Amino acid sequence: MTEAGDAPNLSVCADTVFVELPFLDRVRAIHDAGFAVEFWQWLDKPIDAMAALQGVRWTSFVGWVGGSALHPDGVGHFLDGVRRSLEVANRLGCPRLILVTGELDERARPVHPPAAHPITRWATACRAFSEVAELASQAGVTYCLENLNTKLDHPGYELPTVEDTAAIVDAVGSPNLRLLLDVYHAQVQEGNVIALIERYGDRIDLVQVADVPGRHEPGTGELNYPRIAAALRDAGYRGPIGLEAFPSGDPHLAMERFRDAFT
Repeated sequence: MTEAGDAPNLSVCADTVFVELPFLDRVRAIHDAGFAVEFWQWLDKPIDAMAALQGVRWTSFVGWVGGSALHPDGVGHFLDGVRRSLEVANRLGCPRLILVTGELDERARPVHPPAAHPITRWATACRAFSEVAELASQAGVTYCLENLNTKLDHPGYELPTVEDTAAIVDAVGSPNLRLLLDVYHAQVQEGNVIALIERYGDRIDLVQVADVPGRHEPGTGELNYPRIAAALRDAGYRGPIGLEAFPSGDPHLAMERFRDAFT
């Protein structure tokens, strides 16, 4: 579907809206509203049926399965999951995959402890993410490394700030490993979102949004999303922006609030 109301650079997460519907019906509802679609893990998804959908634009999904990029013992498993995820990306024609440091449990906490020594953690991460970037280059996709807050949602996560995440991206130095700026996580962890965009805008290849507090759609909390949208434009960002929020009420209204904030 292509209509005047479509938002070609805006996507909606099918794991946070229309959650009462079967997954494929969520995808269709997002698509019919004029948005691209992103989602979380792919292992529990009907990939064959998703690949057969006509006209759906897939923006991103979580591109790893298990393991850890922060401990030498977990890297092999981590990279195997990356390879499997790249096969799914190829089937869906999805150009971006989301990356974090390793497997998270049902409470969104890291499953595997990182290496004890900080130098070992850093060296292991650089090697692992360099390999991810090479695999992504061969597949013609981009991996986007995400900041996750440790204050509310992801205790123990090793890259809680945008600066931490950008440092890894800069150390790897590949166009196939870029920064995922999650505005919700950045606001919870550190604030100063506009300053973060101004400082790191040239590394960003994917943006995800939700308001604070509550992790609902833009316009329900303290963040000035029209100003954030302007800052992204001023920084030269023209890539996808994804709504990764739990609607405060009607999901259609949540999507319209999202669209209004960024168009």
